[in-house]
Amino acid sequence: MPSVIALDAMGSDRAPKPEVEGALHAARQYGVRVLLVGPESIIRSELHRHHSAARLPVEIVHASEYITMEDKVEAIRAKRDSSMRVGLRLVREGQASGFVTAGNTGAAMATAKIVLGAVPGVDRPGLAAVFPTAPGSAAMLLDVGANVDCKPHNLEQFAVMGDIYFRAMFGKGHGLSGPRVGLLSIGEEESKGNELTREAFQLLKQLPLNFVGNVEGRDLYNGHVDVIVADGFVGNVALKISEGVANLVRTALKESLKATITRQVGALLSRSAFTDFKKRLDHTEYGGAPLLGVKGVCIITHGSSNANAIKNAVRVAAEFARRGINDSIERGLAALHPLAVQAAEPQ
Repeated sequence: MPSVIALDAMGSDRAPKPEVEGALHAARQYGVRVLLVGPESIIRSELHRHHSAARLPVEIVHASEYITMEDKVEAIRAKRDSSMRVGLRLVREGQASGFVTAGNTGAAMATAKIVLGAVPGVDRPGLAAVFPTAPGSAAMLLDVGANVDCKPHNLEQFAVMGDIYFRAMFGKGHGLSGPRVGLLSIGEEESKGNELTREAFQLLKQLPLNFVGNVEGRDLYNGHVDVIVADGFVGNVALKISEGVANLVRTALKESLKATITRQVGALLSRSAFTDFKKRLDHTEYGGAPLLGVKGVCIITHGSSNANAIKNAVRVAAEFARRGINDSIERGLAALHPLAVQAAEPQ
């Protein structure tokens, strides 16, 4: 039976165009049934532009409101029929396997915690982003923006959830004892960093994980570590800088190849190699960032997402649900701190 993914049709900067196109691509390529959530008249108008829509498993679920990037917390709470809330409700009620949004990250996290609730033992859910590495493998960074202020035990939980998610999606990495988990800091020595990282280091080195110690910014891409843990402020800055550098490299390379006739001929002869290079640096190929630690599948992607990013975010949501990652996270946290998990469970 195909996965059913609820997609916030009004989340992105150019909604609902990328959402509708991405939903159709996902339905066609992956056989996923997509529920487009938002004002029916707006979504239907966009769907009518695509002749293939009638032949694909894409449906509309009406929501009379939607959350903008400018909305304050009060507005988010007041909009009880927003596309975000309705989509997450479909997950909670079992009508969808997962939810995808390109909308306001803070609103998505807050709404997911309200509608779905947190996994026992998780104080703050974390966003996990995937990066390409030089050896051709993948690395994961979390948190990348869900929590700008963290306590050491939050980073401890991120490490456990990141390890479990990486194993489920990519295997054990290159570590003999599982994915190599590192703490993002300003130096490799245990004494380096601020108060948060120094205290978190002491917690992480006691975990039953393959903790390799402190890592630095360059380790995001060199393949020396699989899971990198950071607070959401630092993680988001690292993510945005990385995307900016990737865009610069692509643009500079493209302009350089157009500079002379000889280079243009060379570019034509190497087109497949350059296409592969561009794809490796394209963040839209990796889908959205899963919100780890909530009782359900919630994938958050960029407000600037195009149809390709939406399509891949739907794919990630379907894979996340199929592999039962939330159940694995709950078991992992229960094994780590069983008393804390029991205290978090409703009586």
